Amino acid sequence: MKNHLRIASYNIHKGLSFFNRRLVLHEVRSRLRVINADVVFLQEVQGHHARHAGRFHAWPGGAQHEFLAGELWQGTAYGKNAVYDHGHHGNAILSRYPILRWENVDISAHAFESRGMLHCELDVPHLRQPLHAICLHLALNESGRRKQIHQLSERIRGMVPDDAPLIIAGDFNDWRQRAGDYLADELGLREVFEVTHGRPARSFPAVLPLFSLDRIYMRGFGVTEAHVLHGQHWRRLSDHAALTAQLNPHAVAA
Repeated sequence: MKNHLRIASYNIHKGLSFFNRRLVLHEVRSRLRVINADVVFLQEVQGHHARHAGRFHAWPGGAQHEFLAGELWQGTAYGKNAVYDHGHHGNAILSRYPILRWENVDISAHAFESRGMLHCELDVPHLRQPLHAICLHLALNESGRRKQIHQLSERIRGMVPDDAPLIIAGDFNDWRQRAGDYLADELGLREVFEVTHGRPARSFPAVLPLFSLDRIYMRGFGVTEAHVLHGQHWRRLSDHAALTAQLNPHAVAA
């Protein structure tokens, strides 16, 4: 039995290329399968879109997270956040392991930007307790992000045991890198790229990553490796680069 956990986080831009000109969801599916992660945290996942379904002939018949999961990730959860006349989108978690329970919490900072916090508990065989996995896509403005980080903190304090394994991943939109110190001081969380490379990963824009918007925070794990995926196979699929990390629950995070 393996004793590590491979994870990925990716803002998939609703499965469309820049300016929504081309459906790239099938390519996203292929690339995610190459990563072969145990748990995948996805943002900007289209649950339904009637107009795009009519425009693109290869648009999947069901929700995007179900199409991406296929038979590889049998556990799926989707948090519907932004709802409009022709569809909705939000965050999703794909898991090789059973999802024991999940809840999507509305953390929208204002009426014009719908955001959610998708919280799952996973039954991972080599862990002594359920793994708490939280997928986020935070606000574009700093005051909204500050409020949402506090909501995240309250959620963890109230719902996650102090000794339970915890992973939080997603698009933090944290241009000024304000979240890390707070999450470390208040919750004992570490960011995987800070552990392995000394600073958060540059993940945006995918063509030439300059800004550290996407993060993977964890508690109860050590980090074996962490990578940003932004080569030629990735750069045309989304405006964000994908992140991957291998975690070891038997090691102690530095």
